[in-house]
Amino acid sequence: MTSEPDVLGAFDADHPPSRSLADDCVHCGFCLPSCPTYVLWGEEMDSPRGRIHLIQQGLSGEPLSDAMAGHFDACLGCLACVTACPSGVRYDELLNATRAQIERRHPRTRGERLLRALVFGLFPYPRRLKLLRAPLAAYRATGADRLGHRLARYLPPALATMEELAPPARRAPRLPTRVRARGRRRATVGLLTGCVQSAFFGSVSAATARVLALEGCEVLVPHRQGCCGALSAHTGRRDEAARFARATIDAFEAAGVDYVVTDSAGCGSAMKEYVELLADDPRYAGRAERLSARTRDVTELLVELGPVAPRHPVRRTVAYHDACHLAHAQKIRSAPRQLLRGIPELTLVEPAEAELCCGSAGVYNLLEPEPARELGDRKAERIRATGADLLVAGNPGCLLQITAALRRAGTPIPTAHTIELLDASLRGHVDHGVG
Repeated sequence: MTSEPDVLGAFDADHPPSRSLADDCVHCGFCLPSCPTYVLWGEEMDSPRGRIHLIQQGLSGEPLSDAMAGHFDACLGCLACVTACPSGVRYDELLNATRAQIERRHPRTRGERLLRALVFGLFPYPRRLKLLRAPLAAYRATGADRLGHRLARYLPPALATMEELAPPARRAPRLPTRVRARGRRRATVGLLTGCVQSAFFGSVSAATARVLALEGCEVLVPHRQGCCGALSAHTGRRDEAARFARATIDAFEAAGVDYVVTDSAGCGSAMKEYVELLADDPRYAGRAERLSARTRDVTELLVELGPVAPRHPVRRTVAYHDACHLAHAQKIRSAPRQLLRGIPELTLVEPAEAELCCGSAGVYNLLEPEPARELGDRKAERIRATGADLLVAGNPGCLLQITAALRRAGTPIPTAHTIELLDASLRGHVDHGVG
């Protein structure tokens, strides 16, 4: 993205939002039904075209006000509007640039600073997250979680949400640095295990490695890897995201793989955006472009390669949830469904309002818990209406958010990652491997 040094008003000269991109918006309104915050509140400034109007005002000299920052904080960054827009407006680029300006230049309250310091001092760091597993396990084993659920209503909203969304604390088997392909080797891939994923969803990564190996991929798991930078990039912490991105590029370049595979929608989206994030870095710009081009969501790669391993039947009715950064950011919709439909005896059903975000959106449900909860409850209602006995999604954050919402609705439908269901089918472990 090019810098515009003469910009005055809300934005400075360090990567401001592009006026030409903002002016692409003709304010037609096609984005409105797909925007979660507009659907909730009906407020024009909390719609994509309203936020683009604010950007245009900021580029024309209006100052960066608390109200303007608040409208962008309220945006989930789900990018459903990008899918809906008939004019191809790059709201994603406008949002990323605006959030970086707000994060750097907008003074926040003490409470906001403390919450963000907690979130970004913890979640991108897998070693710190892993230290929480033992306390979380004890919290549940002693029954303290039942008391915690009752007391959560008296906590600040962000802390109550953390308590409700606390992930399973079970340890997953440590992945080896190399998992051999079964049969003829078709590709060598590097697997991103990331931060939250490696600390609390190691079972998903293990399933991903098994499925890839059964489908003829040799899987390399660099142990020096860490956070890919997705949480930082999608909340405007540009310098922090760039630091994580450089480390990720270093780790996977050294592995020498054909593809880098992700099983978390937000991570895959961020890694495919490295080319924009590091465009001004002479040492990493070309390397970022090469890594972005080699990055694949696991479902995307499996469909590209085509199936070779036999599937066993799964007699379940499965509702599939489109993770926003898979469907809207990466444009991957058919691949997960194709894999699920390839499982014998599985019935796939589609919830209504599939384009609307569940409210997870990275760390949005911690920073903006009230609208996130509303969206989660709305999503749970639509899933319950399908009559499914299993909910499947391609992003761990979505699974935590929807699981909590289903529990609040009194419908604790089991949930699983797409790759966990495919893994259970390939291994014939369906009865005890899913849900």
